[in-house]
Amino acid sequence: MSASGPRRSASGHDLTPLTRDEIDALASGLTPEERHVLLRQGTEPPFCGRLLDNKQPGRYDCRLCGLPLFAATAKFDSGTGWPSFFAPCDPDHVRRLRDISHGMVRTEIRCARCDGHLGHVFPDGPPPTGERHCLNSASLRFISD
Repeated sequence: MSASGPRRSASGHDLTPLTRDEIDALASGLTPEERHVLLRQGTEPPFCGRLLDNKQPGRYDCRLCGLPLFAATAKFDSGTGWPSFFAPCDPDHVRRLRDISHGMVRTEIRCARCDGHLGHVFPDGPPPTGERHCLNSASLRFISD
């Protein structure tokens, strides 16, 4: 934490990066699949994620650190096999990185607080953003309203 206090998002959440020890402690509660996806930039198989068909009201938080990431109201059926959202609940909560793995250029998205891998964002989503945030269920914890 800086001398001026924690870094806050526009919505008021603490975005102070977690230490390696904090990440390791949180990761001890993850399944092997969650560890692979969140900490090693893995991808779960399409049409297999537990949150793909979830249509309940609520929000999707980072599975590792609990930071709110996506509102259920921003979720849509992309037909791709992964939960998809047109926008994060707060843009400050999602980091974007250039990903040149697998012989293509993509934009990876990670949790802004713990740096956990969430998935990728593509420019083929619905209005109002035109973006498709394609997420791994293993990266998310659903919190029902």
